[in-house]
Amino acid sequence: MISRTVKVENAVGLHARPATYFIQKANSYVSSILIECGGGKVNAKSLLGVLSLGIGQDSEITLTATGADENEAVDGLVALIEAGFSE
Repeated sequence: MISRTVKVENAVGLHARPATYFIQKANSYVSSILIECGGGKVNAKSLLGVLSLGIGQDSEITLTATGADENEAVDGLVALIEAGFSE
């Protein structure tokens, strides 16, 4: 299991389009991935779950992955977040 905390800095946070990019990326990994923010913790591969966290700009989230590609999963998702979801 690996965890990493990252700050979401893009203007709209993790809503609508960025959340879709995030979910697609998370689903490309076989590991189980959880995203935690503000006391809530959900499956990072669930669009409704991620949207339910209401992650806005400057929110800190913790990603936790467990599985065969856990390092790649966390690294890839953090890179996507840090790149501003390529928007």
